[in-house]
Amino acid sequence: MARPRTSPQPEVPGLAARRIAADILDGVLRRRTPLDELLSGKGAHPGLASLADRDRALMRRLVATVLRRLGTLRHAVGGFLDKGFPSDAPRTETILLIGAAQILWLDVPDHAAVDLSVRLAQADRRAARYAGLINAVLRRVAQGKDAVLAEPATRDTPPWLLKRWTAAYGADTAQAIATANGHEPALDISVKPGDAHGAAHWAERLRGRVLPTGTVRTLAHGAISLLPGFTEGAWWVQDAAAALPAHLLGDVRGLNVADLCAAPGGKTAQLAAAGASVTAVDRSAPRLSRLTENLARLSLTAATVAADALEWRPEGPGFDAILLDAPCSSTGTIRRHPDVPWLKSEADLAVLMSLQQRLLDHAVTLLKPNGTLVYCVCSLEPEEGENQIAALLARNPSVARVPITAADVFGQSDFMTANGELRTLPLHLPDADPNWAGLDGFFAARLTRNVG
Repeated sequence: MARPRTSPQPEVPGLAARRIAADILDGVLRRRTPLDELLSGKGAHPGLASLADRDRALMRRLVATVLRRLGTLRHAVGGFLDKGFPSDAPRTETILLIGAAQILWLDVPDHAAVDLSVRLAQADRRAARYAGLINAVLRRVAQGKDAVLAEPATRDTPPWLLKRWTAAYGADTAQAIATANGHEPALDISVKPGDAHGAAHWAERLRGRVLPTGTVRTLAHGAISLLPGFTEGAWWVQDAAAALPAHLLGDVRGLNVADLCAAPGGKTAQLAAAGASVTAVDRSAPRLSRLTENLARLSLTAATVAADALEWRPEGPGFDAILLDAPCSSTGTIRRHPDVPWLKSEADLAVLMSLQQRLLDHAVTLLKPNGTLVYCVCSLEPEEGENQIAALLARNPSVARVPITAADVFGQSDFMTANGELRTLPLHLPDADPNWAGLDGFFAARLTRNVG
């Protein structure tokens, strides 16, 4: 007698999103792979393509919350483990972190967070034996929720970074930076200059607001490509701080401008939209391809060059202006890239500082006499910003600083240093609702190459 066919049991809703979140977190924390590489491009997790939009959004929020609150989570969960996290089942720690993040910060019922975490463990060969432990620990986390939520935000900043920020900005500011980094950032967009509707219109359409710097900020979630204005090329995504350095070049209409280390291309778009003849240089051909695609959507043009900016030297007399957005530690972008503090180390700074110095020296040689060079980094570390410029001015007498003014930064004088340089911090642009507050940490200096 033939046995009746049995159809496969449907997967528990939300389990796939949590399983992929665990895979991605393992990639960041154990294999030290940047989060962006695991979410898009050739290295993206293969399961992402089959996730529904709702599950994909849940997965992203799970991953971001765990990374943003990793110090607090490890402390909270570890307090209930007499022998620490099981070394023979690394997935156990990841499952505990995801479960605790849901209990503490996500709109997930405690019982559902515990049950789905146990199911995740049961599906893993090595973690299955710890399913009972996971159940017990997460229940205790739920019982002590209020105490965990009262933990200081500084726990989520690696000690080496907190020490550096305290030395550079003082203890109170370091605490405020850590607190700002703990909040999910809003979506910032730059509206294309000359758009028929303008920033106020798109702020209304996107249920957002226009910031003092002209950036439109919204709390919109979901696929960016589905938002009003995207397909029409009315705007592009760009943090409010990242939009400032290009403004420091002033009126670039008709000027030949080089954007060095240009990808992903927000600054290239700004310069092209402002009427400059832009040459965008980046060593990554795939990233340049995405830059070109974005320019096409915006109906903007720029010459693109796939080359190492250190070695690239075009023919001709040089550029009227250069924007150098140098590779850096990216510690100013932790709000948007919560994997940064867990992938970088203090030892990385020396390599980056050497590269920045060489890029600066080379960029000066590409500049016409009396041309303008803006150097910027999305870093909070003075060695990559203020100290780099001080060292350049000391070793090259042909270079001079052109101090920025309050007008250059839309009247935001707290963005300016005593030397007339740009320094934004994640705590700037405060708001009673932290979801609307903050911007990336950026440094920028405006320089000129003198004649004679």
